[in-house]
Amino acid sequence: MTDDALTVRIRASFDRQNMMTTLGAELESAAPGAVVITAPILPGSQQQQGFAHAALTFAIGDSAAGYAALTTMDETMEVVTSEMKINLMRPGIGDRLVARGRVVHAGRRLVVVSAEVMAVKDGQEKLIALLQGTCTPVPAD
Repeated sequence: MTDDALTVRIRASFDRQNMMTTLGAELESAAPGAVVITAPILPGSQQQQGFAHAALTFAIGDSAAGYAALTTMDETMEVVTSEMKINLMRPGIGDRLVARGRVVHAGRRLVVVSAEVMAVKDGQEKLIALLQGTCTPVPAD
C-alpha cells in the first residue's frame, strides 16, 4: 500500500470516530507504524483545575497507538485495543495535546504499541503521558 493510500485509509476510519470529533481531535499524519493526533484543550475536556483531563490524554494516545497498529494491516483487517496502560507524568497545561503513536512490534495476532502525549503551550512541548498497550487485529466488516 502506498503512503498516500495508507493516509486515505487511516483518515477515512478516523473521520468515522465520533469521540475524536467530540474532542475536536485531528489526524495530523499517518505513516507505516506511526500516527500523530492533536486535540485542543477545550473547556469541555478540562478537569476541575483547568488542565487537560486524563480522559482526553488517554483518548488521543489510545487512538494514535491504535491507528499506528492499523497501518501495519491490510485492508481486510481492522484493529481494537485489547489493553492499554497509561503513565500520567505531569498536568496537561497548554493549548493543545499532541499524541504520537507507534508500533513496537507487529505480530499476526497481537500488535504492541506505544504513544507519547505532549502538552503544547506557547509553542513548547512537554511530555505529559506515556501509553503502552496491545491491539488485536479483527476482520473488517
